[in-house]
Amino acid sequence: MTSSFSNLSLAPPLARAVAEMGYETMTPIQEQAIPVVLTGQDVMGAAQTGTGKTAAFSLPLLQRLLKHENTSTSPARHPVRALVLLPTRELADQVAQQVAMYAKYTNLRSTVVFGGMDMKPQTLELKKGVEVLVATPGRLLDHIEAKNAVLNQVEYVVLDEADRMLDIGFLPDLQRILSFLPKQRTTLLFSATFSPEIKRLAGSYLQDPVTIEVARPNETASTVEQRFYSANDDDKRRAIHQVLKTRDIKQAFIFVNSKLGCARLARSLEREGLKTTALHGDKSQDERLKALNAFKAGEVDLLVATDVAARGLDIKDVPAVFNFDVPFNAEDYVHRIGRTGRAGASGLAVTLVSGSDARLIADIEKLLKTKIEIEALEYDEDRPRERINTGRRAWGGDDPRDVLDAPRERRERPQRSERGERSERGESSRGFRPAVASRDPFFDKPYVEPDVAEVAEAPAWERGAATQPARAGVSANIKSRRKVAALFKTTA
Repeated sequence: MTSSFSNLSLAPPLARAVAEMGYETMTPIQEQAIPVVLTGQDVMGAAQTGTGKTAAFSLPLLQRLLKHENTSTSPARHPVRALVLLPTRELADQVAQQVAMYAKYTNLRSTVVFGGMDMKPQTLELKKGVEVLVATPGRLLDHIEAKNAVLNQVEYVVLDEADRMLDIGFLPDLQRILSFLPKQRTTLLFSATFSPEIKRLAGSYLQDPVTIEVARPNETASTVEQRFYSANDDDKRRAIHQVLKTRDIKQAFIFVNSKLGCARLARSLEREGLKTTALHGDKSQDERLKALNAFKAGEVDLLVATDVAARGLDIKDVPAVFNFDVPFNAEDYVHRIGRTGRAGASGLAVTLVSGSDARLIADIEKLLKTKIEIEALEYDEDRPRERINTGRRAWGGDDPRDVLDAPRERRERPQRSERGERSERGESSRGFRPAVASRDPFFDKPYVEPDVAEVAEAPAWERGAATQPARAGVSANIKSRRKVAALFKTTA
């Protein structure tokens, strides 16, 4: 085995593409995995995130598929021969771009299908024929059911981020997909973390796999400085400002546990003067891609994201990662902080710990097999003031989002405004006229209790009827007919 790409026995088209991309020295996972995959054996590879696992399986696959390349325009001459499955749309798009760059000097075709996008353009690409198909499980099943994707000639299957792919949420879809594939195939599993349960589960899909672990399982990159700071929920935004200022950090990931918390935090940081965008599952795919591309281009300083961005995203030179919320799953911590310190660069991972995070921190300690020291963060200045009235509407009112994001005591305290002062003086505001109090003197008199005897006394007309003598021959218990005024006179 060799550590140089120039000495690797790659076909000239692949070697040319690799040289143009600036690849010179192989990483440990590439050095150990590429020769094994070239022999056609099943592989279970574990390595730290950011060490080039995509090239470790893409290059040998393309090398072995070169025997099938042709210039024919017939779709039948370009069946799907390699299938790469990934858990997230962003990761699928990223891997597809890298595969296309590796294969740009060959006649091998590749495409990507994932949810959140119109199926028609994807269907047209599949109908043309492709040798390498990169996909997320849900959208691939849609194309299989629509007869757009035929997988009966697949020779290689790659499960990237395999621990998540084999998770309980993806396992049923994965089993359905594998049922459409030939039984004789090469299966490759790559991930940064492998639990014993995942290894036993993966054993049912691989045949005599070669296990490659270039680092201790679940180990974080040594180039990432990990810091844990104590901060309650109200002080976490202040802590982010402090670390950004102290370390002179220009760009960073900020991870949260919920979609709603992601949107709120991004909006708050944007109002505090930081160029911020949000990335979470409730956004459309176009919005997610635009947010990611803006962050890659340096147009955005902070990318606030849920764990949808924690896996596999390769963005170079990101100096820091913040865990605004401690992840519920300890393994997600390894993937989150893997967004920094990639390809040998140094990085900073800051986790903000509140009093309710003790159990989650204990899970991370158990996974990493190390003791975590939680430090107190020193602040240079007072907490930044929340901008309550920054979102003025056209008619002069406050933006209700600003009021909701303000501390509770500030929301409850009435704010005196110029309009309120005019109202207190009885002046009008925007044509409004306060109601004028009634001047009827009757309503100014004090309340007087009515006379009980007067209330109990029967009306005069009833008293008159009661004093009339009873008619002869009629029972005293039968009351006489009440006399009412006649509307019309009758004649005899």
